[in-house]
Amino acid sequence: MKIREETHLPPTLALVLCLAFIYLMLRLERRQSTDVSRVLWVPTIWMLVTASKPLGAWLHVRSTNPEQGGTLDLVFQAALILVAIVILSRRHFDWSGTIRKNAWLMAFVAFMLLSVLWSDFPWLSFKRWGKELLAVLMAFIVLSEPSPRRAMESIFKRMTYILIPLSPVLIKYFPEYGRLYTPWSGEVMWTGVANHKNSLASLCIISATFLIWSLVRRRQGHNPAGWKYQTYAEILILAMAFWMLGGPGGNVFYSATSIYAFSAGLLVWGACSLAKKRGTSLSAKILTPLVIGIIVFGTVSVFTAGSRLGFFASAAGRDATLTGRTQVWTSLVPVVMKSPMLGKGFGVFWTPERREYFQISGAHNGYLDVLLELGFVGIILVSAFYLSACGKARRELLRDFDWGVLWMASIIITLVHNMGESSLSSFTNYLTAAVLFMTVASTNMTRAGARTDGA
Repeated sequence: MKIREETHLPPTLALVLCLAFIYLMLRLERRQSTDVSRVLWVPTIWMLVTASKPLGAWLHVRSTNPEQGGTLDLVFQAALILVAIVILSRRHFDWSGTIRKNAWLMAFVAFMLLSVLWSDFPWLSFKRWGKELLAVLMAFIVLSEPSPRRAMESIFKRMTYILIPLSPVLIKYFPEYGRLYTPWSGEVMWTGVANHKNSLASLCIISATFLIWSLVRRRQGHNPAGWKYQTYAEILILAMAFWMLGGPGGNVFYSATSIYAFSAGLLVWGACSLAKKRGTSLSAKILTPLVIGIIVFGTVSVFTAGSRLGFFASAAGRDATLTGRTQVWTSLVPVVMKSPMLGKGFGVFWTPERREYFQISGAHNGYLDVLLELGFVGIILVSAFYLSACGKARRELLRDFDWGVLWMASIIITLVHNMGESSLSSFTNYLTAAVLFMTVASTNMTRAGARTDGA
């Protein structure tokens, strides 16, 4: 497929202008975040790398064995683990209290580690578990900030201000970074800073959700602008996100799963806002069953070959196989049933050989990937974590509605998104990492005596 180039600016000039805009927005964010320490750049940098391409891809450093991970990325992750431990130690972090108050999270992460014992590739499983440990440590650093929620808001701003404006520039002016071609059909896909069009779409929907949330708060007087043009700048970034969601053909369902997930999050947000306006709140009788229903629906769909998703597929102009997903799900169910309780081991199922055999990059269903790697025990544990997060977010709606509704919408977006894409089995995806950070950042713990000086 030939792509007609319309480069109205020299690529270098476009990149310089984009970087200048990013710098301006980051300066603005810094002035509005006086209660956030400079240490917060550590989890921010981790999140930036998580939501974009691996470091080796940016520098064109190829790994001799992609399944083992690039050396540069492994060194980076190991260094961040050491940095995180030093920071948390200097801040006298309450390890036992935090672990106790995030019991389901820690149980899920511990089970990932335990699965190394029956993995076909135990060393690979262990290294990939190290990435999950790093994600949890990054969330702990956010919690150790003087104002964890303000820190979380800063991370969202930095992610949005950097990655969204940079992506269109890469797509339009640097296609060697911003575009890919599918290995089986040759179709062009926009990737921007991400490594796949679906990863870019998930970045766009979570960024769009945050920007809408921020703009609504500002309109209500809760989040005043630090610059008279800040609102216009954020609307511009929001427009960029929506533009990229349309893909090369400007199709609203270019990434149908992301659009449905984004819509579901907005619907829950609207329902919570309407309930608040009426002087009530969505109780556990509504939100908790909703989360359970999404998880059950997403899991059962795999065993029914996606028959329950046919309406959504046809509405998005897709065929009954959900672009080949249902065929893959049908062929993978027997694999699940060979080790239904414990799975094949964390992070080792999708090898290059299996991707080539199934002619697909992954299961494209987060619930199925959990079953493949961690079995039904894994599904129970990850469900318990999200139900626990839902319960905390629901209670937060009564104390701090704005934070609670952003948190709740993010949970719904992530769970719906995993019906057609996969991120549920790992916290190293931007969607799941965002839920992890918000859940840990809202841990109700006393940090009296915690030090932030010098760290």
